[in-house]
Amino acid sequence: MTLRADLAIIADHVARGSRVLDIGCGDGALMAALRDEKGVDARGLEIDPGNVATAVARGLSVIQGDADTDLAAYPDASFDYAILSQTLQTCRAPDKVLTELLRIGRRAFVSFPNFAHWRVRASLLWGGRMPVTKLLPEQWFDTPNIHHVTIDDFRAFLRERSITVEDAWFLSRGYPTRSAAANFRAEHAVFLLAAPTLSFDRK
Repeated sequence: MTLRADLAIIADHVARGSRVLDIGCGDGALMAALRDEKGVDARGLEIDPGNVATAVARGLSVIQGDADTDLAAYPDASFDYAILSQTLQTCRAPDKVLTELLRIGRRAFVSFPNFAHWRVRASLLWGGRMPVTKLLPEQWFDTPNIHHVTIDDFRAFLRERSITVEDAWFLSRGYPTRSAAANFRAEHAVFLLAAPTLSFDRK
């Protein structure tokens, strides 16, 4: 099974035998790969009941739930990694979801489409319409993406909250692109984060 480019990066960098929570796990493709190839104890949280059924049929431990409301039930530092792939921009309160992510996991992988990619900019500048691309295939009226984030927005967010970036990868058409020009050139970003030293305020 071939994983989506961001999921392949995450799979390559998860330590063997670790404990993982995949939030917004979809049909469980990443979880299955981690279980089969690295002996990972993988758990999943997914909002779509059809995806939950598919993941469970693969023998995966996945429950139906909402990242915006259900992460508070997990204990502090209960996983080696918490993963949020292509889900951040769909959350109602992404800042709170990230706080919970770094409370639950000792490290966190976050991937998202970059809304500052040059094709997105060109669509708005020359066409005057919300972009439709391979990574952003829905029309404005049916897209699940409600918080349009750019790589530079995300970097600023992390700096303001003293969240450590342990590594980052930037992709264009599934291939790596340079970090220096990532906000313009990259369609997709993957960050590996560590929790800040300050305690979290969950209010």
